[in-house]
Amino acid sequence: MSVLLVAGAGEGLGRAIAQRFAREGYVAALVARDGTKLQALAAEVGGQAFPADLSREAEVISLYERVERTLGAIEVVAFVAATRIIGPFTGITFEDFERVWRQSTASGFLVGREAARRMLARGRGTILFTGASGSLRGNPNFAAFAAAKGGLRFMAQSMARELGPKGIHVATVLLDGAIDSPMMWREHRERMEKLATDGAIQPDAAAHAYWQLHCQPRNAWTFELDLRPWTQPW
Repeated sequence: MSVLLVAGAGEGLGRAIAQRFAREGYVAALVARDGTKLQALAAEVGGQAFPADLSREAEVISLYERVERTLGAIEVVAFVAATRIIGPFTGITFEDFERVWRQSTASGFLVGREAARRMLARGRGTILFTGASGSLRGNPNFAAFAAAKGGLRFMAQSMARELGPKGIHVATVLLDGAIDSPMMWREHRERMEKLATDGAIQPDAAAHAYWQLHCQPRNAWTFELDLRPWTQPW
């Protein structure tokens, strides 16, 4: 049985990735802090729920042990966890900055490290990180988000250069645009209503890119793939 671990699984992109891989025979280990929501999502996509706080080292180590003991060797990891604080730079508290960093960069480090430790022993595996426009540029009012996503991108780049020659494909998917997800509609309804039908990134379309990255032959691996709606200025 092929195993996919979705770190930071939710009702948008995480669900779509799990469903895309499930069509190819993969079983998804879904990871998030809210166990109740996670159980409902697992039932929907035919995966299994593994509640955990990805910013805590002991929980991430235990998570990998539980998943591989229950489902088998993890072949693919899709890291989609993130949070963001939007506001003036002088109004950002240290606690806010640290929380954004922990849920993106620190969590990505722990998830990536534990995946690599296991995949190296097998000589194969795919680790896919999720970035955003903030991975490349720091826009006004997004200082904490840009610092966290930029750090995650450079960590992934270092991993790719080190682990690629050892058989581990590390890649980053940069999602440059709003994602058409229930959370975005709840939190930014006015913005989403202004977008055309295909003016936001559709989770299913993005999930297909994650599958394509995993399927790439090792003599033509991509490290960084950017996705944006055709109307998105860049």
